[in-house]
Amino acid sequence: MSKQKITEEDALAFHLEPTPGKFEISATVPMTTQRDLSLAYSPGVAVPCLAIAENPELAYDYTNKGNLVAVISNGTAVLGLGNLGALGSKPVMEGKAVLFKRFADVNSIDIELDTEDPDAFCNAVRLMGPTFGGINLEDIKAPECFIIEQRLKEEMDIPVFHDDQHGTAVICAAGLINALHISGKKIEDVKIVLNGAGAAGIACIELLKAMGARHENCIVCDTKGVIYQGRTEGMNQWKSAHAVTTELRTLEEAMQGADVFLGVSVKGAVTQEMVQSMGDNPVIFAMANPDPEITPEDAHEVRVDAIVATGRSDYPNQVNNVLGFPYLFRGALDIHARAINDEMKIACAHALAQLAREDVPDEVALAYGKNLTFGRDYIIPTPFDPRLIYRIPPAVAKAGMDTGVARRPIIDMDAYELSLKTRMDPTASILRGINARARAAQARMIFAEGDDPRVLRAAVMYQRGGLGKALVVGRSNDVKEKLEAAGLGDAFRELEVVNAANTQHLSLYKDFLYERLQRKGMDRTDVHRLATRDRHVFASLMLAHGHGDGLVTGATRKSAHALELINHVFDADAAHGAAGVTALLHKGRIVLIADTLVHEWPNEEDLANIAERAAAVARHLGLEPRVAFVSFSTFGYPVSERAEKMHIAPSVLEARGVDFEFEGEMTVDVALNAKSAEQYPFSRLTGPANILVVPARHSASISVKLMQEMAGATVIGPILSGVDKSIQICSTVATANDILNMAVLASCKVG
Repeated sequence: MSKQKITEEDALAFHLEPTPGKFEISATVPMTTQRDLSLAYSPGVAVPCLAIAENPELAYDYTNKGNLVAVISNGTAVLGLGNLGALGSKPVMEGKAVLFKRFADVNSIDIELDTEDPDAFCNAVRLMGPTFGGINLEDIKAPECFIIEQRLKEEMDIPVFHDDQHGTAVICAAGLINALHISGKKIEDVKIVLNGAGAAGIACIELLKAMGARHENCIVCDTKGVIYQGRTEGMNQWKSAHAVTTELRTLEEAMQGADVFLGVSVKGAVTQEMVQSMGDNPVIFAMANPDPEITPEDAHEVRVDAIVATGRSDYPNQVNNVLGFPYLFRGALDIHARAINDEMKIACAHALAQLAREDVPDEVALAYGKNLTFGRDYIIPTPFDPRLIYRIPPAVAKAGMDTGVARRPIIDMDAYELSLKTRMDPTASILRGINARARAAQARMIFAEGDDPRVLRAAVMYQRGGLGKALVVGRSNDVKEKLEAAGLGDAFRELEVVNAANTQHLSLYKDFLYERLQRKGMDRTDVHRLATRDRHVFASLMLAHGHGDGLVTGATRKSAHALELINHVFDADAAHGAAGVTALLHKGRIVLIADTLVHEWPNEEDLANIAERAAAVARHLGLEPRVAFVSFSTFGYPVSERAEKMHIAPSVLEARGVDFEFEGEMTVDVALNAKSAEQYPFSRLTGPANILVVPARHSASISVKLMQEMAGATVIGPILSGVDKSIQICSTVATANDILNMAVLASCKVG
């Protein structure tokens, strides 16, 4: 599997476009009429203000406090970059805020405090307490982070959680539970060596001791060696708490006979000799970032029985904090917790460990391009496991309730679990799965419009993203100039630029095209002109002859015109069963609309073909198809000859014996709204439709563009389905990212 290459330009462009930064605030209530404004602000707002002043608990009902977390840093220990200051840490804190939203639907605001004084920091955070349901501290250097967290925990009545400490500790504990299970050892018996006595290291060892590890069995090391009773050099109160009576003085000595090594230190701190000296079935968590204390390859070379975890995503068993903090806060917020205590962290670790032992869903295996089963190379769940959101928070919430930190306990845990399942956006996992399949496919992708800077940027992202080889149709000098203008001059050497002047296949292409078009009014001169001067035709000829695996076009020509040109080479028309399917992604829902590209005014047979094409696309996207034939009438009323074909089309599918759900004709609200559908209990659909087959191309176009412009829906497509080769046509207003998405679909052969 090819590795991704992320350049400085990519990173800066990602943060700059479409607007600076990574998130924005949007209203959850209508703000259009005078009445709306009067309710949202004065005078209506006075009512909840008075209610909250009388009973502070009501803030969780009438404000966003109950689902709002502050991500707070002073920038003194940013990632592995050191002290960048408060402002320098802002991109990281914004990133943390969007991770909260992406993984657990927790709203989050980043706050950067410009002080290195713990007192000033604590005062600022404490005074902001009424705003938030929880505080996530981030990237604060040790030992100040210990002082700040402890003091804020004592002074505030909402959860305060320093993720660099406890997030790492929780995931480490989850992995260790399973590693010890596999090696047949008990936590109270094992000898544990920790290297790195900073924030994360101290938190890891403290949590493991809370879970049963014995103080005398835990050896903590820092840059000066073993922390032993009586040592004075480089000590502080947090290190002293873990000092043991021992003759051991170096990490090398401590590792002899050890069962577990935990590293939150530096690259190369552990040698193969140290690993060799460990006990049977050694557990090695080399969590230094970006490079581990010892690589899994080096560890396994000397100890095949070792169970190894790192902080990296390109090795098995990644200790990734995103498995912990979103779900810890989700569970804590949902019980209006006063704190996140050890019991909640331990419950989180046990729930993660249990999840890793269960069968892995197909979509996770698909996303990672391999089957994952519990064992030495899979002791921790993957961050994109869809079960995390409804398995971890209930365990955290229950532990919080059992230990008395819940202001509002959850009465019906089954209903809570169900609510968690429905609150997450399914589109993210669908798109991730497609990207993983594309990366596995390594398709040679033809980008037909190499004179457009957006297309060139997409081609560079495709290749540098490890998705495959990008073939750009264009003139070398022109491509080079445009890449340089876009700040991507170094990418010119990486891309393959193809055109009629430099291909050795031109005569083959022209013969093929003449064979197809000679009885359609074209002579050899016309064919020569088409093959040599039109990028869409040339790119299609490349694809038809297997000189590429997929084709993306349409950025510079209207889709109907691009399709006309492609049809010179392929049978991508209604007569041959082609159809255009557009995916709309909006507020956590995905709905396919068809036909948006090929059929002008389909009859009932065409409509049935379109439904089958759309069902195939849905399955490629990981959806179980539910087709609704939509119109302005529902099940025959009102009667209209315009709706008649929509009424007949389901019976055509019935006669064909298709293997997916379908129903119609019906209005859009009946198709998509479960409440409206209740009026028709005889409907064959078991839930809201995810495919809408519309009466004509004009209604498809109106629907898609209206959703895009008025509702802000994300549009993917039209996806061209029913053609022998993989071709995708993007829109003329597509961004580089949109074009890349279409290339990914073409790579996966979605269609």
